[in-house]
Formats: sequence, C-alpha cells, structure tokens
Amino acid sequence: MNNGTSRLADPGVDSTLTRPFTGPSPYDDYVRASVLNSLQHPLTEAADEMGFLVTTQVMELWFTLVAHEWRAARDALAQDDLDAAGDALVRSRRALTALVASWAPIAALTPAQFNGFRAAFGRASGFQSAMYRHLEFLLGDKSESMLRSHQGDPAVHAELRQAYREPSLYDEVLLYLHRHGFEVPERVRERDVTAPYTSDPGVVEAWRQIYAGPQHHPLLVLAERLTDIAELVGRWREDHLRVVRRAMGTRPGSGGSAGLAWLEGRAARPVFPELWEVRGVV
Repeated sequence: MNNGTSRLADPGVDSTLTRPFTGPSPYDDYVRASVLNSLQHPLTEAADEMGFLVTTQVMELWFTLVAHEWRAARDALAQDDLDAAGDALVRSRRALTALVASWAPIAALTPAQFNGFRAAFGRASGFQSAMYRHLEFLLGDKSESMLRSHQGDPAVHAELRQAYREPSLYDEVLLYLHRHGFEVPERVRERDVTAPYTSDPGVVEAWRQIYAGPQHHPLLVLAERLTDIAELVGRWREDHLRVVRRAMGTRPGSGGSAGLAWLEGRAARPVFPELWEVRGVV
C-alpha cells in the first residue's frame, strides 16, 4: 500500500486532526455536546430509565425547533412574505416527522419496565412541558390555566405569557387570506387571540373557494402544508396515546392528570379544524 493510501486509511497520522485543542474542541464549542451529554441523571437502577430520559430530552429539542419554525412562518405571513413562510413550514414538517419518529426507543415498554422507574417522576408529567405549551399556543390552542401553572418560574412564565398573548400561526394565516382576497369574517379577524381557536363556517367557505380553484394556487399549497403539519401533530398525539396505553393502561397519569383519558381528549382535538371540514364540501 502506498503512503498516500495509508494516510487516507488512517486519519490519525494527519497532524491537523490530532493536534491538541487549546480548550474544548471547536465542535463542542458550537454544538455544546458535552453539556447535552451531561444532562442525563437517572434516579433508579432500571435499565429503561436512561432511554426514557434521552427520548424525552430529544423531544424537547424538537419542540424548540418546531416552535422556532412556526414563529418564523407566522411572522413572515404578517409581513406578506408567503415564500419565507412556506419555507419555514416545510422545515417544520421535517422536524415534526423526526419528532414523531422519536417515540421509537420507548414505544414498546411493558408495564413492568415502565413501573421500574415511574416512581422517580414524583409529580412530573409531560403535560408540564413549557416548550410543548408553546407549540399548542402557536397552533391556537390557548389555555390560561396552563399558562398559570408556570408562574413559579418567572423566565419561563414570561416567555409563555408572550406566546399566549400573541396571534397564533393560524391567526396570521387567516389574516393573510383576508388581505389577499378571501373573505374571513370580522368575528374571526377581531377575536380575542388568548381564547382557544374554534371552527368558523366563514373560514370553511374561504378555504372552499381556494380548494375549488386552481390546484397549484399558492394558497392551496399553503393549505396543504398546514394540513401536513396538522396531520403530523395528530400522529404525535396518537403515538403518545399508544405508548401510554401500552405501558400503563388506564392507570392515573403522573402529575395529577387523568392519564389515558386526558390524552384521548387531546388526540381528538383537530388542528386547523376548517382545513379538515372543507374536504367534505369542496
């Protein structure tokens, strides 16, 4: 083997790769991998707890990215930049696909495996996730009680309160439709954005006109991207329900939730409801 081939086979001989760093590696400075890898602290000896911790932490990171992209899409629509909004929605769709897939490491926990570390949660529960609440607020599912529950953490509460008071992604979608020739009722445009969004027949009619028109219209493309997002959010909720049903059945949830019944109620709530209703009237 010639020297050039040997050097390619063994990168360790390249001094630029093996020269000691003066501190953390540039990779760690940027990614903060050492910080991320220091955040897992299992509280039991159960073999499955580490997988549960990593899975839920990874989900929190995906929540952060999805919220970032939905805010970008919302703000772009407010500025009439449909192209930038569409790009952000596409990026969020990719992140949501990864979020749904992240259930895999814990999807098949048996009751005995789950009970091996469940007591370590104490009063902790996934519905307490502030970043997931950001996602719900951006979807228009506002809740003053869920906001109030975070009052004990001033920084988290302040950020969540801002999201609660701001228009949702869907609010800005509907205002964009109205500015571009599709009648959205004033009661929708002027509604209290801190209230949970509910379906409106006038909005169904606006979407009906869009769906009945040219099939490559930019607003129909927007509608289908939103439908993709709604479908993926629904899939994540349904997978959550399945994981819980498999691991603990109908037992009460941690943190005081109703467990399976609470998740069933969440899974049944439609995201962007008129985009589903319009399919029966086009």
